[in-house]
Amino acid sequence: MMARPYRTLQPHSGALREFLESLEPDLPALRAMGLHLWAAGSESHPAGITDFLAEASAEVDGPVPGYLSAPQNIMDTCLYIFTSGTTGLPKAARISHLKVLQCQGFYQLCGAHQEDVIYLALPLYHVSGSLLGIVGCLGIGATVVLKSKFSAGQFWEDCQQHGVTVFQYIGELCRYLVNQPPSKAEHGHKVRLVVGSGLRPDTWERFVRRFGPLQVLETYGLTEGNVATFNYTGQRGAVGRASWLYKHVFPFSLIRYDVTTGEPIRNTHGLCVATSPGEPGLLVAPVNQQSPFLGYAGGPELARGKLLKDVFQPGDVFFNTGDLLVCDDQGFLRFHDRTGDTFRWKGENVATTEVAEALEALDFLQEVNVYGVTVPGHEGRAGMAALVLRPPHSLDLVQLYVRVSENLPPYARPRFLRLQESLATTETFKQQKVRMAKEGFDPNALSDPLYILDQAGGAYLPLTPARYSALLAGDLRI
Repeated sequence: MMARPYRTLQPHSGALREFLESLEPDLPALRAMGLHLWAAGSESHPAGITDFLAEASAEVDGPVPGYLSAPQNIMDTCLYIFTSGTTGLPKAARISHLKVLQCQGFYQLCGAHQEDVIYLALPLYHVSGSLLGIVGCLGIGATVVLKSKFSAGQFWEDCQQHGVTVFQYIGELCRYLVNQPPSKAEHGHKVRLVVGSGLRPDTWERFVRRFGPLQVLETYGLTEGNVATFNYTGQRGAVGRASWLYKHVFPFSLIRYDVTTGEPIRNTHGLCVATSPGEPGLLVAPVNQQSPFLGYAGGPELARGKLLKDVFQPGDVFFNTGDLLVCDDQGFLRFHDRTGDTFRWKGENVATTEVAEALEALDFLQEVNVYGVTVPGHEGRAGMAALVLRPPHSLDLVQLYVRVSENLPPYARPRFLRLQESLATTETFKQQKVRMAKEGFDPNALSDPLYILDQAGGAYLPLTPARYSALLAGDLRI
C-alpha cells in the first residue's frame, strides 16, 4: 500500500545550524573514531560533514543490494532511539526490525484508515513520532501533516486548513490546548480521534467537553519496553484493561514494590508478590522470544535494573517498566507514578501524580510539577510543587491550602511551593523532576517565589531566608 504525501509545516533550519555549530569542536574526535557524518539541509555544512541530500541525488537510482538491505535476523538492530532521559542521561535503546514492523500496525489498531489526515507534532527522533507516527501512517497509507514545533495557538487553524481527522498527542499537548483562550478555529473541526499517552483525567474531561465530540484512545508503552496497552473502552483515566484475553496474548503483571528500598517486595521464598485490586504495583512483563528486551547500545551495565529475575518462578526473567500502575476491581489499569517519582514522607508513600491532579483542579493553576526534596534533619523526602499560573489569575494561597487540606492526607500535602513562569520539560514534553529536586528550596539560591507550609497556622507562607535558616536549625517544623 502506497502512503499519501507528507506535508511539512514551518521548516526549522536554524536549529540544525545551531546544532552543527555546537558539534564543530568535537568533529576531529568523531572522525578519529571512524564515524561518517551527514546532515540534510540547504545550508552549507562545516568541514567533515557531508551533505546527505547531495550524496543521495548522486547515487544510481536502483535497488539496494540484498546484502545491504536485508537483515540476517528479524531481531537484529534496525535503529537506535534515545530514551527521553527523565531520570538521568538518555540511553540509546536498540530497536529491532520486528518492532518496526509491529509499529506499522499501530494506527490500524487505533481504528484509523487510509482516508484519515493525521496531525503529528512530536519529535521524529522518538518512538511516538517516528515508529508509531510515521511508520504507523505508512502502514495504513494515510496522509501526515508534520509540524516541526507544536503551537497550541495555531493548532486548530492547522486542523481546519488541512482537514485533520486524527491527532497524535503526548498528554501535555492536550493540557496546552485546554489552557488556550477560546478561538473560532476550535469549532467546526473534523478531528474525530485523538490517540497518545500521558493524558491525565482532569485534562481528558476538559478536552472532550470543550473540543468534542471525539474519541480519546489512551495507550501505554515504553521505547525499550516489551509491553503495551490500549484503552479501547474510553474509560477516562485508564491506560488499558487487564482482561484475561489480552494478558494471554500480551502477558504482564503488577507486583508489590517498596519505594524506600527501590526494590520489589519478595516473600519468604524470595519470589515477588502480585498486588490486589486497587493497590499500586510495579508493572513487569516476561522476557521471552515473543517479547524480548534488546537492551541499549553500550555496556551491559546500562540495562541494570531493567531486568528482574526470580519473579514468580526461580529462573524466570521479567522486564521492569519502572512504572507503578493500579488495576481496579473491573480490570481497568491506571497510571499511578514512576518508581523514581513516588517518595516516602512521614512513613507513607506519596504519588506525585495524585498530588498534581489535586492541585490542577484549581482554576488559577495552569501547570503543576510535584516532586520530593530532601530536608536536613528529616527522613524521607518532603513534597514540593512547582506551579505555573493561568493568565490572568494570581496565586491564591488560601484557596490552595483549602484544596490540599480537603483532598490530600496530611503526609501528601506539599511542604514547599515554587512559583515559575514555565515548567522545564524534556523534548518529548515530560516534566523534569530530577533537576527540580536537586535545585531544592533554598531562597538564597533560587530567584523564584518560594512558600512553605505552616501547619500550625493552616497556611502557606513566603519562604524567606530567615524561615529557611529556622528550618535548617530545627526551629521550624514541617
